[in-house]
Amino acid sequence: MNYLSIENPVFVTYAIAASLMVLKIMGQGWMTVYRMLRSDSGLVNPEDLQVGMINKKPRPDQLEVNDYVDRSRRMHRNDLENIPAFLAAGLLFVTINPSLLMTQILMYGFVLARLLHAAAYLTKQTHEVRATFYTVGSVIVMFMAVYVLAAVAL
Repeated sequence: MNYLSIENPVFVTYAIAASLMVLKIMGQGWMTVYRMLRSDSGLVNPEDLQVGMINKKPRPDQLEVNDYVDRSRRMHRNDLENIPAFLAAGLLFVTINPSLLMTQILMYGFVLARLLHAAAYLTKQTHEVRATFYTVGSVIVMFMAVYVLAAVAL
């Protein structure tokens, strides 16, 4: 069987979860841009203070940290630190032909954990709340990686 095929429901599960996570990463980047434009602040590079089509009247205070923008930037950075590991481990996981139910629980569990982490971050929940959702997603990715190692090492 070709495991990396839409005829394989395990791969379809991965394709759905991975696509959602790619949209999450890219969407968070656009959210940061939206917040920068809306607040006319949150720039990070000195060269951003040059007159341009969007920034017609640059000001030095545009380089100051703006939590409205920076919160989105931190969420984006967190996604970039976590989602690529899922994409890699998930694809490797598909190639060892796990059960569909286990795949769905793990992969959709990861997606749910990341979405809940984002909601917690967006609503300014405590570190403990965010860390809970981070931990769930992290454990899922590590479990898949160990499961693959066990399958190929035996």
